[in-house]
Amino acid sequence: MSTERRFNEQETAYILERAAAAEPAASDDGMSPTSADQRPGVPQGMTLQQLQDIAAEVGLNTAAVSAAAQSIERGDLVPTQQRTYAGLPVGVTRTIELGRAVTDAEWERMVVALRETFQARGTMVTEGSLRHWSNGNLQALLEPTATGHRLRLQTRKGDTGLMIGIGVGTMLMGGVLGIALALSSTPLHTTHPWWLPTLFGAVGLALIARPVFTLPTWARTRAAQMEQFAETAARILKP
Repeated sequence: MSTERRFNEQETAYILERAAAAEPAASDDGMSPTSADQRPGVPQGMTLQQLQDIAAEVGLNTAAVSAAAQSIERGDLVPTQQRTYAGLPVGVTRTIELGRAVTDAEWERMVVALRETFQARGTMVTEGSLRHWSNGNLQALLEPTATGHRLRLQTRKGDTGLMIGIGVGTMLMGGVLGIALALSSTPLHTTHPWWLPTLFGAVGLALIARPVFTLPTWARTRAAQMEQFAETAARILKP
């Protein structure tokens, strides 16, 4: 990693916190590692060397600082992104900057890790310099960059909009039918199926409620799996 790269305040706090979690500070001056970037005279943007100097002052392992800085380059500070529909998470994406080219053997090991992480066999496809693993809507794309490769993980729930639309339509049909029965001159309990609009409403509500209650858990699970795989990929590529 080039020492010319400068880390902003948020990135600096993240690096020192991760380094402190890896090896607690052993300094006697009582200075907390997360407040080191707030001392007078410390610039807002710091290089890796400056961060390692600060870590050494507060008793942190400089190697842990370097590893945390590399995790920022990999994209760990903003780990996952979600696509939403009607406020519900319907897609999860994670981009991992690998920092160098991936060999065929390393890609095959990544595919094995993908299958283990997501509990899915999936299929592999190679198109020129692009490599692709997919299992339904779950995809892993290995893309070339100026510095090597990046890995893009993405998944989505494609039927959410359709399910909600059908649920709303079913509830509207039940409402219209209920109004029509209420306006009828014939008593409801004699000739009209009064239970029919109730059934339509219940079915429509169930169709809407299912994604409302299940999608947040699904999105959290997928995000956690992507985070786990990002760490696995870093171990695979470690010299």
